[in-house]
Amino acid sequence: MASLSPGGFRGYRWKELGLLVIPFLLLVLATTQLFLVANATDQRASLNPKNFPPLEGLTPAIGLIAALVVANVVMSFFFRKADQVLLPVVGLLSGIGVMMATRLGPNLNPAPIPGLGGFQLRWVIIGLVACIGTLFILRNVNWLGRYKYTWIAATFLFLLPNLIKGVLTFRSNDPTRDSLGIQGFLNLQPSELLKITIVIFFAGYLSENRDILAQGYLRLGGLRLPPLRQLGPLLMMLGISLLLFLIVRDLGLALMIYCLFLCMMYLGSGKLSYVLVSLGLFIFLALIGYSLLSYVRARFAIVQIDVVNWTQASDDAYQNIIGAGQIVQGLIALCSGGILGAGLGLGHPAGAGFVPVVESDMVLTALGEELGLSGLFAIIGLYLLIVYRGYRIAIEASDAFQQLLAAGLTSVFAIQTLVISAGNLKFMPLTGVTLPFLSYGGSSIVVNYIIIGILLRISYNTAVERDGLA
Repeated sequence: MASLSPGGFRGYRWKELGLLVIPFLLLVLATTQLFLVANATDQRASLNPKNFPPLEGLTPAIGLIAALVVANVVMSFFFRKADQVLLPVVGLLSGIGVMMATRLGPNLNPAPIPGLGGFQLRWVIIGLVACIGTLFILRNVNWLGRYKYTWIAATFLFLLPNLIKGVLTFRSNDPTRDSLGIQGFLNLQPSELLKITIVIFFAGYLSENRDILAQGYLRLGGLRLPPLRQLGPLLMMLGISLLLFLIVRDLGLALMIYCLFLCMMYLGSGKLSYVLVSLGLFIFLALIGYSLLSYVRARFAIVQIDVVNWTQASDDAYQNIIGAGQIVQGLIALCSGGILGAGLGLGHPAGAGFVPVVESDMVLTALGEELGLSGLFAIIGLYLLIVYRGYRIAIEASDAFQQLLAAGLTSVFAIQTLVISAGNLKFMPLTGVTLPFLSYGGSSIVVNYIIIGILLRISYNTAVERDGLA
């Protein structure tokens, strides 16, 4: 492992540290803003040093700054050749997520959670530890591909309790929660791990059969498909994953898996025809899901509500369809934010009668109300930067497996952000997918940081190999 040069700090990751100043300043400014809003009824009190926020009020900001500094020091001593942009961007998004949890927690209805920001900070710190741990443990990235079937089997084993629960409640025709509670302290979602293991499987399998898949030896009308021996395992793994989520009822993650399948097939073969055929199959499966599950039909009915030209039909849907109020209130919050927003702490996304589940599924609407359209554009820009750096890492990787793995894991962020953002904006039915690093939730944050750790490890190995060949 690389370390700092004995002669000084020339090898320190100064670029990364400089970029980390941005989330540091954001956290300080956000904490100050929330403090001023909380004391806005008495301006003299807000300027009195005796009324400065207590230490526990500063814990989310100070804790995250300290965690990011420690991560920067560890990276500088052991992985100084890794990408220096990913961690500051992810840290900035995590900082926004922590501050929004701090702001929304005390105002949640009907059950306020004053310590929500601290809970979010705890998960971010655990995620950072998991990210650094991934860098230390995963010295040989290709090792993941050699055990691709093992990772998938282990993930399905973790999903077994949810599968049993889904089978027992299948006739209820209601969505179930994909979670494993451990004595009330943790609320784990093992399906989040499937985002990583499914990419590992696709990357490993496609890298081994890349040439055969690209050629296409089986003719089906005007299409040239790969032999069933190579295509079969991919379709079988995809079918098992989608069947699991048809039973578990997490259709948002099922949509993510299918989109990942499309991305990986195109990246692995370079054939657009595979994507078009798969899209046709997706439409067929979507029609089956639409006919079998009434709550899926209800979500599509919500998309059809005309919020601008409110009619009696809109009012009936708003009153009678579960979840319609969540979308409508979210759109109202977004509209009230305007271009510049109401300001952090000055909106009303979490009060009585406002956006339900705003801290997780609908956090984008809270950000839109308080930061405005300009703030949303900045956040989307951060996600685009993550996608750009991830695909750049993939392009520069030294072998096919690492290229496909980095590209697939980067696609997870792109697809997840697109799906939940489109759901919040009523472009498509709302699903339970979280907004990476911003939505409240432990499993999603930890898994996303593990993905960042894998990307950083690939970039580090690539840089070391390049220097060795120079």
